[in-house]
Amino acid sequence: MIPPLVAGHIIGTRLLAEIYGIGDTYTYVVLVLWEFAPEKGLQQTATLIVAWLHGCMGMHFWLRTKPWYPRLVPYLYGVVLLLPALALLGFAHAGQEVARLAQQPGWVAAVIRDLPFPSQSEIVMAGAFTNMAYSVFIGLLVVVVVARLARAALERRRGVFHIIYPDGKRVLASRGTTILEASRTAAIPHAQVCGGRGRCSTCRVRCGKGFELLDEPSADEQRVLDRVAAPPRVRLACQTRPIGDLEVTPLMPPSATSSDGQAQASHIQGSEQEIAILFADLREFTQMSEKKLPYDVVFLLNRYFRAMGEAIESAGGQVDKFIGDGVMALFGINAGPERGCREALAGARAMGKALDELNKSLNSDLSEPLRIGISIHTGSVIVGEMGYGSAVSITAIGDAVNTASRLEAMTKEMQCQLIVSAEVEALSKIDLAAFPSHKIEVRGCEEPLMIRTIKQSTSLPAIEGA
Repeated sequence: MIPPLVAGHIIGTRLLAEIYGIGDTYTYVVLVLWEFAPEKGLQQTATLIVAWLHGCMGMHFWLRTKPWYPRLVPYLYGVVLLLPALALLGFAHAGQEVARLAQQPGWVAAVIRDLPFPSQSEIVMAGAFTNMAYSVFIGLLVVVVVARLARAALERRRGVFHIIYPDGKRVLASRGTTILEASRTAAIPHAQVCGGRGRCSTCRVRCGKGFELLDEPSADEQRVLDRVAAPPRVRLACQTRPIGDLEVTPLMPPSATSSDGQAQASHIQGSEQEIAILFADLREFTQMSEKKLPYDVVFLLNRYFRAMGEAIESAGGQVDKFIGDGVMALFGINAGPERGCREALAGARAMGKALDELNKSLNSDLSEPLRIGISIHTGSVIVGEMGYGSAVSITAIGDAVNTASRLEAMTKEMQCQLIVSAEVEALSKIDLAAFPSHKIEVRGCEEPLMIRTIKQSTSLPAIEGA
């Protein structure tokens, strides 16, 4: 819209000034726009609004990839509204001033004489130049449309392929089309904070079958992938142009922001690690809660969760989630399985002590002391940031997590507070020979599992360096 809107103004001022020596002062411009051709004044107002919005959109697309930009948006938004509003108020005030002066006898004639003002033939010539500019603009638009149609036809002749998304949806695309363009064409929501300019990395996808057919990433794409420490088979959807069928999985939700495009630790993006997993659950709390008011139940659980959470974190662990009256915690995400197992044992010992202290402080509120069952197991799991919306957290999934959960359920029948698998004992290098050993069958495990049963977790030896 901008070229045809500004064409008449540029020709009527600068072009006439250069060719015929017209004095294109502000007095001349305002007089024309407000007195002689008020429709041009409306056109100039539309030009300002359209050009300003276009410039603001460009600045927004450029700046929204910066992590500091969201904090400045409210202030910049104020400037965006205030600046054109003041400009238009100034324009209107100038028009009112010219209208007042034009009422004075002889003022308009003096202005026309002194400028000098264009003659009728020069005005007709300016109109011809303006019409010529419109024709050139329309011709260029036609050329662009025809060129795009020709390119589309050429791409269809060169071949088409399918992009397959996780939900099984298949999008037909022609060679030269990027993955992001295919998503847009098929109205598939796809994160693109920078608008597909290869800057933010939020459009990145994990490629499956067909990855081997892709060209190597360009230097610019590789630089962005290195910045976010992207794992293998991850590409930027806006820069990748498949030549054959390709399976893709977008890695960011459509609502991703600029902060999601920053570099993240590998365990947040998703990685396979060997860690220690701890589960804990309150014993018979459901029956106890049925005899208490809802307020008392919430009060007790919050006190319990706080005590257990502090014990876990003080030992170096990370609370994964609270499930009902249970707790899941991860140890060794950044420190390795050996240290993780030591920290998990130290965490179980700290949890036992914290529970004893909690029972003492709540003695008058409890008909019987709170009791818990704890299990610790280790194994290879997938660790990453998972969830949706506000319910996103770092968690772990895998057989080792399921085994740890089932071991915790067995503390009741084994009549102990803590069960530790033999793998944890071996990796931690803590001597647990003083505690009973058992070989048990665990659902989901092909081989029997060796465990240690510990009556009270506070009887574990103090662990240095955990």
